[in-house]
Parts: sequence; C-alpha cells; structure tokens
Amino acid sequence: MFPKSISVLLPLLFSLLAAAQTRSWSEGGCVPVMDVSDGDSLVYQAGEKMSFSIHYEWGVIDSDVGWANVVLDTLRVNGEKAFHCSVYGRTTRLYDLFFPVRENFQSWFTYDGLRPLRFTRDTHEGKYTARNTYVYRRGGFAGDHILADVYTSSRGDRSLELPLDACTFDLPALFFFARNMDFDAVTPGVKYPMTFAIDDDVYNVYFIMRGRETIKVRGLGTVRTVKFSAKLISGNIFTGEEDLSIWISDDGNRLPVLFEAPILVGVASGRLTDWSGLKHPFSSLVKK
Repeated sequence: MFPKSISVLLPLLFSLLAAAQTRSWSEGGCVPVMDVSDGDSLVYQAGEKMSFSIHYEWGVIDSDVGWANVVLDTLRVNGEKAFHCSVYGRTTRLYDLFFPVRENFQSWFTYDGLRPLRFTRDTHEGKYTARNTYVYRRGGFAGDHILADVYTSSRGDRSLELPLDACTFDLPALFFFARNMDFDAVTPGVKYPMTFAIDDDVYNVYFIMRGRETIKVRGLGTVRTVKFSAKLISGNIFTGEEDLSIWISDDGNRLPVLFEAPILVGVASGRLTDWSGLKHPFSSLVKK
C-alpha cells in the first residue's frame, strides 16, 4: 500500500490545483471568470515558473517524496497565439528505491485561457505506464468531442472519443483557467463540480470555497490565502470524504501555495517552494 500511495502524489497535484474551477449541475456552464477576452487581463503570463515539493506522512514516515515544476510559455497553434504549459514531476532519489514515479504533462490552450487545444501525458509509476494524446475538436458534423489516443501498460493502445463541453479540460489547462475565477461570483459553502479528462474518461470532483485564511507554509512563510475544499472520487486511494484542502494566494497571481488530503494510507500534501516570472507582485506573502 505504501508504494501505491506514493504513486498518486504527483498526479494528485494536478487534481488539487484544478479544484478551483467547476460546472454547475443545476444551471450548466462554468463558474464565472473575470473578463479575460483580450488576454491581457489574465492573472498569469508567459515565462511564469512554479516549483512544488510533494510530502507524505504515514506512521514514522514524514518527508518530502517528490517534486514538480510548472512552466508556462507561448507559441503559435494554427497561426494563432496560444499558451503551452509544461509540467514535470518525479519522486526523489531516495523514494525511487521504493517506487519511482515520473509524470510529464504537456497542455496547449487558447491565449484567453478559456479553451484547451491539445494535451499529452507520459506517466511511469513503477512498472505501470500511461500515455495520453488529446486533440480537442469543436463543431462539424460530429459535434464537440476529444479525439483521444490512450495507452496503458495494462490495456494497451486504444483510440476513442471523449465528451467535450465548454467546461471540460485536461488538468493543466483547467488549473490555468481556474486561476481567473471571479471569486465574487462564487458563493462560499456551496458545492460545485469540476470536470476534467484523463486517460479514457471524464471525471467530476466537487469543490467548496471556504473563505480567506492567513497561514504559515513551511519554507515559504506567512501567506494570505483563499481556501477551498473538495470531495474526491472514492476508491483505492481516496477516502471519498470532503477531505482535500487547497490554499490559493490572495493576490493577483492566484498561486496554489499549499494543498493536503488524507488518503487511505497516510496524508499527501504539497507546497510551493519556488517561483519566477509572475505577472503580479507576490503581495500575499506577508512574512518569509
């Protein structure tokens, strides 16, 4: 069970970061975002970099077990300016001895941050391997859908179509979309679902805005934040309770500074350790 818990930490990072964007079952549509139609009003910019440390606690184990880097740049997709997000994560050398994990996510999305264009995943967790290639198709005779080429070491290669609506994202694209949320339009304490695609399916996770908190983050300092909690999909890793928490910097950048969630064996958490290229001052960091 210990290795299985380790294997989920790096993928968990992205589902945690994504927990700030949702779709309303009763009304449809996405949680409102700020007006970012010109791209200049986005909370992020090309050149932004973030690093996270992944931590695990279980019995006598209380240590950092992995890390992840997130890098944002711009390029041209079919002649149009777009963002490209590169995410790479891995276990530390010590925990490679128990269960080596490598995660490589690549995501392309429109310059206004509102629509995903393409996504790839290359995952190695012990002896397990998974690869995804998504191309987002909109309009046309077939309607909106995701063309997905999926490989897993347990099931081999498959090509399929996944459902796509205005609120369906891959995890990195969802994370950047979420950072432009209009906090004033979200009701604290109310459950909203988010939607993301990975491998051969589309998943939903409820989230709740809890309010503003000032917290201390190890190695970072004292930060003013907006806290969210989420209900994870229960299974062989998560408990199925509303036990995931994420704290977002309460400033123009909306950086995830801390997240944590009890899993069936132990507690997984992560924290922001380094950053550069931010569009706005990190003003919520009030004390290092």
